[in-house]
Amino acid sequence: MNTTVLALGAWLKNSACLLLQGQAVWSAPHGDLGDPAACDALAGSVQRLLAHAQAAGAPVQAVAHDLHPDFYSTRLALETAAALGVPAVGVQHHHAHVAAVVAEHGLRGPVLGLALDGVGLGSDGRPWGGELLWLSGAQWRRLGHLQPLALPGGDRAARQPWRMAASVLHALGRGEEILPRFAPALGAARVQGVQQMLQRQLNCPMSSSAGRQFDAAAAALGLCLEQQDEAQAAMALEQAAARALVRQPQLQPHLTAQHHSDGRIDLLPVLGALFDAPDAELAAAHFHLALIEALAVAAVAAAQAHGLRQVALGGGCFFNRILHQGLCQRLEQAGLAVYWPQQQSCGDAGLALGQAWVAAQQLAAHPLTRCAEDALPCA
Repeated sequence: MNTTVLALGAWLKNSACLLLQGQAVWSAPHGDLGDPAACDALAGSVQRLLAHAQAAGAPVQAVAHDLHPDFYSTRLALETAAALGVPAVGVQHHHAHVAAVVAEHGLRGPVLGLALDGVGLGSDGRPWGGELLWLSGAQWRRLGHLQPLALPGGDRAARQPWRMAASVLHALGRGEEILPRFAPALGAARVQGVQQMLQRQLNCPMSSSAGRQFDAAAAALGLCLEQQDEAQAAMALEQAAARALVRQPQLQPHLTAQHHSDGRIDLLPVLGALFDAPDAELAAAHFHLALIEALAVAAVAAAQAHGLRQVALGGGCFFNRILHQGLCQRLEQAGLAVYWPQQQSCGDAGLALGQAWVAAQQLAAHPLTRCAEDALPCA
């Protein structure tokens, strides 16, 4: 593919990527774009990558970006594309995660994708993060997803896992347990405020985020109520599970998710069982095993229904070794070929390659059309 595309990544762990004659040219990592210095670094990288493309005699033909309109990377992509007189191509976040794997491994034909991360704006304007996708070239469809949970307080829920545990209790019809469980550690007034948010559905966007499900599990087990660092709760949950699996390496899952005909994977029964678990480490292991089994069942069924043999795994949740190794083993046992990022991060630091690949596929399919993600078939 001779198309030259510049992709500017998303928000967290930002890196830009130039797809030049089928080869990826990466910028240095810039970090999170909430830092003005990181924004300045991205702007500088854009100019250097544009100059590199020009020097190679292959000027940029499109600039790809995340769908989120408020990201600095999105605004810069739109400005850059306008200055160059080329299309700006918005690429859905999880589509890009899966496409990055397809691009790295040179996969051909339709692919089944599992994208699990903290959050990314969906094509319906809602926060996604636990997605089962069908991908073929520039086309994609959402086949399934984790059952959405309310995020009480929006972005605050990502920093305070106890809010996600409260969301689970509310969804299970056990909202009266929120105050006695969390008030002793966090204060009654604070907990009551979140309880009322959930009751009134105020500032409680629904999200299919896998990351928030990990947070809910960690908080339900008392492993992490508030995070000082990114992914602190998820790592505490993984470490607890790893200790249990050392004790019982042949542990079999006994918690089961519910699968719905519309593709939803409902972990509420699994999460609900954690609140009263007598052994937090063992319960953390059972959560991992139940999640692996639920994802595998959904993926195998989708692969059979759509005649797919290749599965691509992307998103920051796959830094979790138990999840990654367990799911790969389960899918390979079902006869599927499994791929994941090896040259770049499975998280957002490697996202730009997927954005660039999607934009290049669009231009190859519709060379005279100004590209837009919402023109693609999706659900």
